Amino acid sequence: MLIFEVKVTPSAGRSGCSIDKSGMLKCALKSPAENNKANEELIKLIARAVGAQQHQVKIMTGPTSRKKKIAIGINITYPQLLQALGIEEQQRGIA
Repeated sequence: MLIFEVKVTPSAGRSGCSIDKSGMLKCALKSPAENNKANEELIKLIARAVGAQQHQVKIMTGPTSRKKKIAIGINITYPQLLQALGIEEQQRGIA
């Protein structure tokens, strides 16, 4: 199981993830925060990227906050997550 923090920007022009200046994972989502739509999009985005079922991706803390703690219930490392999201090269540039 992997647990990590993410900053979320709902109602963004497009969906995608990156690493911010402080080194934290940041995800922009098309969906608005209303009616849990942004949370649902975040779960789908992460599950699809890592090849997990949606029920294996859980928001542990921060369901109404921009900063969330996410748990993925499969055997994956944080570098593998970044690679699956297509941002491992960006992470290397920061380190």
